[in-house]
Amino acid sequence: MFLTSALRTMLTRSVKPFVFEGIDESEAKKPLYYIKEKNLGLYVHIPFCRSICAFCPYCKVLYDEQTAKDYTDALRKEIALVGNELVEFKPVGNALAENGQISDEKGKNQDFQKKRATSLYFGGGSPGLLAHSLGRIIGELKKYFIIEEGIGVELHPSDVTKETLSVLKNAGVTMISTGIQSFDENCLASLGRSAADYGKIFSLLREAQFDVIDVDLIFAIPGQTIESLKADILKAFELGATQISTYPFIDFTYANNKEKPLKEKYKKDMLYAIAEFCRGQDLDRTSVWTFAKKGTQKYSSITRDSFLGFGVSATSLLKTQFKLNTFSIPEYIKRVDKGIKPISLRVNFTPRQRAVYYLFWRAYGMKIDEKSFNEFFDASLSSMYGFEMALSFFLGLVSKEIQTDENGNTYKTYTLTDKGAYYYHFIEQQYTTSYIDKMWSISRLESWPKQIVLR
Repeated sequence: MFLTSALRTMLTRSVKPFVFEGIDESEAKKPLYYIKEKNLGLYVHIPFCRSICAFCPYCKVLYDEQTAKDYTDALRKEIALVGNELVEFKPVGNALAENGQISDEKGKNQDFQKKRATSLYFGGGSPGLLAHSLGRIIGELKKYFIIEEGIGVELHPSDVTKETLSVLKNAGVTMISTGIQSFDENCLASLGRSAADYGKIFSLLREAQFDVIDVDLIFAIPGQTIESLKADILKAFELGATQISTYPFIDFTYANNKEKPLKEKYKKDMLYAIAEFCRGQDLDRTSVWTFAKKGTQKYSSITRDSFLGFGVSATSLLKTQFKLNTFSIPEYIKRVDKGIKPISLRVNFTPRQRAVYYLFWRAYGMKIDEKSFNEFFDASLSSMYGFEMALSFFLGLVSKEIQTDENGNTYKTYTLTDKGAYYYHFIEQQYTTSYIDKMWSISRLESWPKQIVLR
C-alpha cells in the first residue's frame, strides 16, 4: 500500500488518489468519445465456466445455457450502442476507414465510416463455451470496426476440440491462448486442476494452423521448482506453442485457494531463471511475462494505447478516461435492454495520471518509445519524466538507444533490463493487491458502486 501510494504521488506530482465515480443511467448514455483514438483495441468478456478455479480472479460464473443466450444477445446490443456513436457523429479523420451502412429504427439506411481497430480479444471465463455464438458477436463488431491485426480467443484445455477449433477458424479467429498453467501434475493439484491429454490438444491446435498458439503458465506454485518450470516451458514449445505467458501466482483476498504462492524471493529467482532460460532457447521477450518464437505474431490483449471493452467487468481505456462495466450479469442485461451502456465506474484522468497508465503498460511490453509518447501526449517524455528515466537508466533498470526517424530526427527508446523487468513485476503485484483486488472485490458485491477511492 505504501509503495503504490508513494509511486502514485511521485509520478502524478499529486497527493490526490485515483477516484472512480459511480455512473448513473443518464451519464451512461453519453458517448464514449473513442472515435479519434488511435491504436484502438477491442476486448469482449465471456464470464462462463464449466467449473470455478479458485486461483482465477476474473469475473466468472458457472455456465447456464439460457443465461449464456441472454448474455450473448445483450453483448450484441452493447456493441450496437457503442458502434452507433460512429453513425451519430460521422467524423472524418485518419483514424477512420471504409464506409459502413446500417438501418435505423424506421428502416432508413444510415451511412458512416467504420473505425479501425488493431485487434479483438475474447477473454473469460471460458469463451470456448460460447464458440458457436462468437461468430455472431464478431459479425456485430465488424459492422462498425475494421479489425487489422487478428482475433484472439482464450480456450480452456477441455474446450480444445476439432469442432470448436473449426467453428472458431470459420468465424475469423487467428490466435488461440490456452490456459495450461502447468504440465506438472503436483503443481496442477495445488491449483485445483488435473492433467489433460496434451498430445491430443496440441495436435488439434497445430492442425488448425492458427497464427498464434499462446500457452499460459503460472510460476511460484507451491512445490514448483525452477527445473520443473523450465520443463513446462520446454514442453509448451515442443508441443507447438509460438508463445508462452508466464504469470505469477497471486492470491487475491476473495479467492479460495487452498495453497498460497511461494514467497517473493522464490518468485524473483524464478522470473530471472525464466528470462535466462528463454534467451538460451533463442526466444524474444515480448513483455515482462511473455516469451515468443522469433518472427511470430504476439498475443497481447492489453498492450494498446486505448481499447473498448464489452461485457461484464470489461474496461475501456480512452485518452482522458477509464471506464468499468458492471460485474453483475442480470444488471448488465437489464441496463443494455434499456438501451443504456452498462458502465458502473469511471475515472477522469489528469494528464499525468494518464501518462502513468501509458508508461505502466508500455513498460509491461518492455519498451518505452520517446517518439510515441511525445505524439500521444503532445508533450515530451523528457519534460514530464526526464528525471525518472535518467534514474532508471542509472540504476540499471533500462537500457537506452538513440533512434532516427524518417525525417532525420533523433529520439530515445528505453528497454527494460532483466533487473527492470523484475522490479516491474514486483510493483505490478503491489498494484494488483492494492488497486485491482480492492476494485474487483467491491464490484463483485455491488452492481453499481457509488465510488471507489484508490490511494
